[in-house]
Amino acid sequence: MFMHNKRLQYTVRVGETNPVLASLLLEQFGGPDGELAAAMRYFTQGLAEDDPGRKDMLLDIATEELSHLEVIGSIVAMLNKGCKGAISEASMTEAELYLSLTKGGNSHTQGILFGGGPALTNSSGVPWTAAYVDSRGDPTCDLRSNIAAESRAKIIYERLINITDDPGIKDALGFLMTREVAHQKSFEKALYSIQDNFPPGKLPGIEKFANIYVNTSQGPGDGKGSWNAGPQWDRIDDLEQTMPIDGGDGQATVVLADDEKGTLDQLLVRTLSDPEGDPETGVDLGAGAGAGRITDEDLGGAADINDAADQAKAATE
Repeated sequence: MFMHNKRLQYTVRVGETNPVLASLLLEQFGGPDGELAAAMRYFTQGLAEDDPGRKDMLLDIATEELSHLEVIGSIVAMLNKGCKGAISEASMTEAELYLSLTKGGNSHTQGILFGGGPALTNSSGVPWTAAYVDSRGDPTCDLRSNIAAESRAKIIYERLINITDDPGIKDALGFLMTREVAHQKSFEKALYSIQDNFPPGKLPGIEKFANIYVNTSQGPGDGKGSWNAGPQWDRIDDLEQTMPIDGGDGQATVVLADDEKGTLDQLLVRTLSDPEGDPETGVDLGAGAGAGRITDEDLGGAADINDAADQAKAATE
């Protein structure tokens, strides 16, 4: 059960209207790392959580994220106040109004389609989607995802702060950014309050594979550090000698029933390619300059095209 308090969690003071900035701030309203996505992520996790402490924390933070949605949405609405009045009352000439709505970002969509109100889209106008909610129902997995989500949101707020010189907006965004830090601290504490929280889930990893680092990207730029070398790792550099890693032949096999095998044999016969054939194709018939080498037969000029291609190649060598 919810009750709405009409006072914002943080006071919004916007120095001047700016529809372009408003459209950019929508990234934290309806974007993948925005406040609505965070609120829905933590609400769904909290409703399914059985641990009383984590449940309480998740519902607390989810509800606070809704208050942050209200703060960022209020900033967007204030930035769009001038646009809202101008487009609704036609208080400017057509040319002036057109220019005011097309200065950049997604400001024209916000003004024309949503009348200056905060829309549940990102800064490019892409509608919010529940696909942003990546909960998996396992606390050791979801808390790590939450930590990453708070980190991403903090970075987005930093970038938004850097593109405005409005002191009131910078102040409010700084508050929202800092709350991302506080939430990350809570999620970190909750994660490490779970004994044996790594690896996530119940099943242990297979011991002989858990310490292997496979150097699959080789060449200039190869580097070593504690993440891929040292006593914690069994490093594999010679892939030809060590793969397949399980000691098998590296092939895919399946046990087929007799009727399945018979049907697949028929399919193989029907779709078999002839490696000795050299059929005339549409490429041959339509070949022109630049077609590359084609079937070396008398195909209405094809041989001449091949000759011309060979001559051109010889001239450049």
